[in-house]
Amino acid sequence: MSSYDAWIMSLGTEVVQGRVLNTNASYLGRRLTLLGFRVVGILSLIDDVDIIARYITVVLRDRPRVIVTTGGLGPTYDDRTLEAVAKALNRKLALSYDALNMVKRKYEARNMPLTEERIKMAYLPDGSIAIPNPVGTAPGCWIEVENAIMISLPGVPQEMEAMWESWVEPRLRLIGPSVYIAEILMKIVGVPESSLAPIVKGVLREAPAELYIKSHPKGEELGKPVIELYIMCSSREKEKAMTTAENTASKIMSIIKTEFKASVEVLTRGVV
Repeated sequence: MSSYDAWIMSLGTEVVQGRVLNTNASYLGRRLTLLGFRVVGILSLIDDVDIIARYITVVLRDRPRVIVTTGGLGPTYDDRTLEAVAKALNRKLALSYDALNMVKRKYEARNMPLTEERIKMAYLPDGSIAIPNPVGTAPGCWIEVENAIMISLPGVPQEMEAMWESWVEPRLRLIGPSVYIAEILMKIVGVPESSLAPIVKGVLREAPAELYIKSHPKGEELGKPVIELYIMCSSREKEKAMTTAENTASKIMSIIKTEFKASVEVLTRGVV
């Protein structure tokens, strides 16, 4: 197996039963690929400690570099992902004071008490690092076992994505394969996000897996639409990463100016 293999585990009975669309897996698959990791597989499992622990053990046998789990970090009785991680790694689940402080600050800001259910979210496997959650209340978990890194994040997409982009991804960039990341941020004025979406979808359909595009609405959809469009491309070749990102930006700008006569401005561009 590759030394940069990665696995994604989408945990939650509601996901397995099809009651919730698994957008987390597609997001993480793309982001890990952009970072140069080889995503070997995606597992969806119900909220069962024994089943989750069993499959974590199976995946670890192949010595992946990264395993990312989503779901099961909340305060309810069936949020038991970290219990399963602890069982798979043969570690104790213990109160993390860093995680507890994160949870405590969230509820104090809302003048709400720390109940047993809320404190439950601060229990992590021994040796873990608590991952801050800038959107929700449940901290994430980063734990290293031999050469593998296990990352557990909430299942709510907005929380998971915020934690990934602000905390997890910068650290994975340091330990992942050597790739260049080209980034372009554009400001689009006068085009609703719902009108921009099919354009982005069409561009991505023909794009390499190493290209990522994300729109961030800053104005009103039906009033004064303003969108910041983020374009990211990775490659082992610096010039290729930037060229692909630049060509993508030019293509989108051309379509927008032709179809909507809208204002498009490049705010930032660069390679890291």
